Amino acid sequence: MHARQHSRGSRHGREMRSSVAGPVLPFLSSRETRFEDIAADAADYVMALWPAELGDVLFQWADMPPRAIADRIDEVPEWAVDAAQRTITIYRLPLQRLPRVHIDDPWHRQVAIEGAVFRAAAELIGRDPWEVAPDRWRHH
Repeated sequence: MHARQHSRGSRHGREMRSSVAGPVLPFLSSRETRFEDIAADAADYVMALWPAELGDVLFQWADMPPRAIADRIDEVPEWAVDAAQRTITIYRLPLQRLPRVHIDDPWHRQVAIEGAVFRAAAELIGRDPWEVAPDRWRHH
């Protein structure tokens, strides 16, 4: 499984560079980087609200769950929680390509990604998602 740790720095460990086009044009953004930005923001949010319970948890992103996990269930999972390792893995492709949203637009896709992070964190600490993220929980 290729996973990336929660990190807002450069993908290759270098400092962020300026835009080639200068300050007038925005940076290019891919579906992958938008996913990582949304998931990292949601992870930061719940870790700040629950530092004692989630402060040592490693949030990571992967494209798909390992085959061993996917083959055991009828539905492709959106996340995995490893309580022993204190790790939460959020799977990008199920959330982006198989979203369970009633309106397929950027806002609802963002809510789906945030919801997966909140539900995974809630699962790890034995709470309900609306308790974990009271100001941002939206079930759509």
